[in-house]
Amino acid sequence: MKRIIYIFIFAVIFLSACKKDPSGGIKSHERAIEAVTLGEGLVQVGPAVVDRANAKVTVRVLMQDGTSFENVKPNIQTSYKSTVSPASGEAVNFVAGNNQATYTVKSETGETREWTVELVPFTEPLLGTFSVNALIVYGGTGPEYGGGGVVNMVDKPWVWPATGGPAAELDNTLTFTYTGVTAEGNTTGTVMNNSGADGLYADFQYILNPATDVNNFYRKIPKGQGTWVHDYNANKIIFTFADGKTSTASFLSAGTVDLGNGKSKTITDNSFSFQLNGTDDWNNIYSDYDKFVKRPRVYFIDVKKQ
Repeated sequence: MKRIIYIFIFAVIFLSACKKDPSGGIKSHERAIEAVTLGEGLVQVGPAVVDRANAKVTVRVLMQDGTSFENVKPNIQTSYKSTVSPASGEAVNFVAGNNQATYTVKSETGETREWTVELVPFTEPLLGTFSVNALIVYGGTGPEYGGGGVVNMVDKPWVWPATGGPAAELDNTLTFTYTGVTAEGNTTGTVMNNSGADGLYADFQYILNPATDVNNFYRKIPKGQGTWVHDYNANKIIFTFADGKTSTASFLSAGTVDLGNGKSKTITDNSFSFQLNGTDDWNNIYSDYDKFVKRPRVYFIDVKKQ
């Protein structure tokens, strides 16, 4: 019986060894670029976009002081058993081709296809220093009944402390620096909120009756240093404070924002816009208390790049 078992095992091994590899002798016709990452000296924003149908790859590059496309050494990943020329990591002058370069990918079978790799200059609009010009609130219960208003906070000095109210922010500067890019292609960095000549940050205290601390609504950019992420998919700026608290803004360019019910906000240069979650207070409709404390809706920090 044992002998029969041994013969059976030997036969299985022999037949398996004689079985032909179904892929044997088949060569790959693939001649594609699958991914591109930039070499040292350039900051790539997000993964490269590969358009196989048109044999084109686009790569966004963060433009900073000293950024040059003359001596770029891209890392080129190609399909199985293919080769590429110029070689991966070889220096290429993209300036000579209007920020484009042609790569030839050869398959294992010897067939070739030309690919265009384009470097797309990308400018992060946040980088640099901004002066704080105004703090504007759109708020109020029942805006459809005239309860909403767009109010410059410093135009209501009687509702804030004489020292350290919203006016303390108007000599502040916000300096944004770049630190990196996330795997999703979102830029990140630090923000330095400088308190200006008066050395003060606003302490948002509503001093009329009932006196109320409203820093939870209006302290949206960290005092001193914080961090930021520019989420391009959501078109949002996410600020993170030292204690881990976050706030989310839209970064708006010059123009007019329609707030509905006949109200609008004009932006001269740029503005950080924060959506607020107040609570309707029909007993105090039309009052400053309602607009600033109970039902603030949108908070604008108007800034201008220096």
